[in-house]
This record gives sequence, structure tokens and C-alpha cells, in this order.
Amino acid sequence: MADFVDPSWHWFIVIATIVSLLACLWLVLANRRSDSDSVEGEPTGHVWDEDLRELNNPLPRWWFNLFLITLIFGGVYLVLYPGLGSFPGVLHWTQLEQYQDEVAEANATYNPLFEKFMSTDIPALVKNKEAQVAGERLFANYCTQCHGSDARGAPGFPNLRDDAWLYGGSPEAITQTLTNGRRGVMPAWAGALGEEGVENVTSYVESLAGRDVDADMAAKGKEKFNMLCIACHLPDGTGNQALGAPNLTDDDWLYGGTRRTISESIANGRNGVMPAHGEFLGEAKIHVLAAYVYGLSKNN
Repeated sequence: MADFVDPSWHWFIVIATIVSLLACLWLVLANRRSDSDSVEGEPTGHVWDEDLRELNNPLPRWWFNLFLITLIFGGVYLVLYPGLGSFPGVLHWTQLEQYQDEVAEANATYNPLFEKFMSTDIPALVKNKEAQVAGERLFANYCTQCHGSDARGAPGFPNLRDDAWLYGGSPEAITQTLTNGRRGVMPAWAGALGEEGVENVTSYVESLAGRDVDADMAAKGKEKFNMLCIACHLPDGTGNQALGAPNLTDDDWLYGGTRRTISESIANGRNGVMPAHGEFLGEAKIHVLAAYVYGLSKNN
């Protein structure tokens, strides 16, 4: 347990816990016998619901013993494990240490299953059924929360079954994405463009994708696009995978392709984060997972 900012909290918890245990022990012991001033089994005078009468009987032996065992267990637990303020317990057990031990045990058991695929390049692993099954399980554990169980993504999370790759779809690029993660930033342009300017640029972006738009608005939007957007999306709007800037000339939209959504992206900007998985998955698992992700787009 982490140390408290104020040491007095440690003693507050220790005293409150011990006093509570002793109070519970006293309460159990005080009720182990019937009231000495009354005859055992006679009514005490307490009545509920008109005819429910309390009798002067002690706690049943099994019930008393169960309470006693529970209190003893609680006391022993607080001696062995953390619970009394900052006291670490005699065993010095911590959640972190247990987690690290379990991870080490799991790695020793399962890492050899993944390491045997390291000598095979990713395109070849796509054809290896055993590797694909292993990759599918890794994907289910670590990737479905964002990309979905079918890997088709959601608004803000890329579809991994098509050929539209923000940072490139080569085995090397996918491996780098999984290992180090990605952070994409689309600046907000509402302040620089104004409401009319946002609408004009939206029309031009739609025209890049082959849609019918107002020609005058698109022409005005192109001027602003050439001033503010070509540094990332390039003059022809095909994007730049080195920066993660999407291709605007296709019909694949990360956040949605409606006019309203495109306007929101231009006006308010977007921030996308792909977490890095290399540190906790390791090179071998990343290699197998990259092969699975690479195969998703090749098999569809």
C-alpha cells in the first residue's frame, strides 16, 4: 500500500480497524449466553408485527463459532497482508509483485509458442494456420476494444480489412505501429477559416472524393486548402503516410464521410491515439499479431 500524504491517516485506520474488531469480539462474547436476570427461553417483552416475540435464548453454538472464526480470520489476515494503514503485512505481499510473478509465469509458458514463428517473415506467416490462430487470439485480447471483433473498426478507429492505411500497410509499417503506437493530430481550423471558410473547404474536400458540390464554394475552398492543408494532405489530397494524414480522394473516412462530419473535422480538429504494445507484448507476439493484421486486408 502506498504511503499516505499525512502520516496521521495511517494511525486513524489502524486504530479504527482494531477497535472495530475488538468491539465485534465483545458483541459476540456478550451474546454467547442468555440474559442472567431472565429465565432462558422466556419472552423478553420485545414484540414485532403484533405476534413476533423475542425469546431469551443465547446464540446457537454454530453461529457463535462462525462469528468467532470470522473475527480470528480477519485478525490473522491483517497481520499477514496489507490492511492496517501503511503496514505492509508480515508476508510483504503486493498486487504489483503478484502481477509480475503471474506475467513471468505466463511468459515462460507461452513465449516459446510465439518465438518459433520469429524466423518466418510476415507474408509467409499469413499462410501459416497455426500462426494465424495465435494472432487472432492476440487480436481478440488486445485490439477488439477499438477495432471491433470483426476488425472493421468504428468512427475514429481504422478498418483493418481494407487497403486504406494511414501509416502504411507494409509488414514493417504495421510492426512499427503495433510496437511504438501512433498519435495523429488534425489541427482545428475554425479560428483561421471562420464558418464560411469551413464550409468552402468542406466542399473542396468532398470534390476531391468525386462528389458533386457547389463549384464556387469548392473553388474558394481550394484556395484555403492550398494555404493550410497541403503540408499534410499534399496538393492532390492523397495524404502522407509518414504523418498519418489520410487520403482524401477515396471513399474511406476514419471519422465518417458525411458533410457534417467532414466539417466537424476541419473546424474542431481530431486527435487519434494508437497505444504502443511493444513493451508488454514483446517482439515475438508483435510479429505474430502483425502477420494476422497484415493478412486481414490481404484476405478480403
